[in-house]
Amino acid sequence: MTDFTTPASDAGSVQEGSLPIKAAIVLALAALADWLFYGHGIGISAVIFAVAVACGSMIANIATLNRKQVLLAGVLLLFALVPAIEEFDVASLTFMVLALGIGLLLTTNRDRHDLGERAAGLCDLYLVGPFRFLRDAISAFNLPALKTGFAVWLIPVVLSGIFLFLLVSANPLLEKWISLLNPGNTASYVSLGRVLFWTVALSIVWPFIHVRWSSKREMPAAFAEAAALAQGIPSVQNHFFGVATILRSLILFNLLFAVQTILDAIYLWGNVALPSDISYASYAHRGAYPLIVTALLAAGFVLAAMRPGGPAEQSRVIRPLVYLWVAQNLLLVMSSILRLDLYVQIYLLTWWRVAAFIWMVLVAMGLVLIVARIVLSRSNAWLIRANLVTLTATLYACSLINFASIIAEYNVSHSREAGGKGVWVDMNYLLSLGPQALPAIDRAIALRGFDPTLVSRRGCLVEQQKKETASWRSWGFRNWRLQRALDAQPKSSTTG
Repeated sequence: MTDFTTPASDAGSVQEGSLPIKAAIVLALAALADWLFYGHGIGISAVIFAVAVACGSMIANIATLNRKQVLLAGVLLLFALVPAIEEFDVASLTFMVLALGIGLLLTTNRDRHDLGERAAGLCDLYLVGPFRFLRDAISAFNLPALKTGFAVWLIPVVLSGIFLFLLVSANPLLEKWISLLNPGNTASYVSLGRVLFWTVALSIVWPFIHVRWSSKREMPAAFAEAAALAQGIPSVQNHFFGVATILRSLILFNLLFAVQTILDAIYLWGNVALPSDISYASYAHRGAYPLIVTALLAAGFVLAAMRPGGPAEQSRVIRPLVYLWVAQNLLLVMSSILRLDLYVQIYLLTWWRVAAFIWMVLVAMGLVLIVARIVLSRSNAWLIRANLVTLTATLYACSLINFASIIAEYNVSHSREAGGKGVWVDMNYLLSLGPQALPAIDRAIALRGFDPTLVSRRGCLVEQQKKETASWRSWGFRNWRLQRALDAQPKSSTTG
């Protein structure tokens, strides 16, 4: 009979005995990452770090290394680094990451030969591997009670730190208050951002140093959970994402978000005067995008915590806390929309700001659908379908809206030329919107007075419009309406 209690194939005494060496290598690589990347642009530094990770992995796993594949892995990494030496971008980063993973697979795992097994191994390395660092760090302590205490508090504290970082970056008031509690050069050097950077760096590097390929005969997660319960032993998942962990997380999250909600209620919705060193535009603009990221992370946590059939879904204590937290996240999204609206009133509309408005509405709808799934006891498949329907309906509605015309009309109507409280209208941006902005451009020219340069550039847009509507094959209702409006204008209205 297969022994399901046997650890993965690489978890022998050699692996455990080399843990101090691996920990030192990982810390050295994290320090190198801090020196290379933190506060600096990325270029050749990515190549240096990739070579350092490859060397560190080889040193840490020298005892189990497949020496016949080392040369092949080295050549593969060398070729993958050439694009990054030429120019660091998404494509060169992808080649680099894939080469490191494939090289690790070739040199440390002799059991995977076909393409499917290797692809599964890479998915495990990239998607699961980074989450093993914190678990393995706790496992290093041979004290069950200490391990359990760390496990149930680890996720709440780490996620609370991430949410705190996002909320502080979104709220200059919180940033100011925290800076008052953080005097001194040393404290400012060890900032929250740097702690998070080190945590991410350690998590990314760890699976390349402490290699743990899952065995082909490894017990499925559901059977492992059942076996652990049958033996009366709390499983890792029970500790790390059980009811106790979720309950502590939700209490911390609700308290943390309550601070942001109260501040928004006072300064954003209540129009209370801000401190003299913080402008209203800064308060409105800085929070729009980080708060949306916060809401998305919150939605992901709720989906993971309230999985269908899970113990947390049936809890009478956790459910109200989830509803309260989702409600606070909805308020955050509404605050983000208001913040962006206040900013747009001053700095006018752009394509990206319109897209941000639409994205925020979709996030709000997604949060509402998550609550609906929990209340109606639906599956995650139902939630995905509902979100896809919402997204499709939104895209369909957007395809019928003339955004170029709306942006141009809004910018002219709210500009300083038209007596609005916005900035001076950016004529270059209006002209870049294309022929659909012509009616608004005519209004702007009339407000500014005759300008031969603007009239000439307007004439180019008119010619572009005529070319686009010259043939019946390129006919469109939107262009037809615009052409009728242009034909109805007096000839002298835009020619001075």
